[in-house]
Amino acid sequence: MLGFCERALAYTAGLDQEAWIADRMRYDATLRNLELIGEAASRVPQSVRDLAPQLPWRQLVATRNRLIHAYLGIDDDIVWSIITADLPDLRIGLLDLLARA
Repeated sequence: MLGFCERALAYTAGLDQEAWIADRMRYDATLRNLELIGEAASRVPQSVRDLAPQLPWRQLVATRNRLIHAYLGIDDDIVWSIITADLPDLRIGLLDLLARA
């Protein structure tokens, strides 16, 4: 999960939302890594999830499901908000979890 999170952050570093959307390769790569974060989150055992209750496990999986099944209905504003507001905190939480596990 951490690797996917770091990739998504790296793909969007230095970009604003408009530039990110215009760069279709970065856009697609970022979405794919968000999907993979959710897929990986769905496979984390409950015992590990219990070590980090502050992480939004259900929302990670739900985001993956929305991205996978939204097809042409992805809301870029929401995705950009996830990238800029949520991923940095997720990265910190995952680093903390790994340090304690």
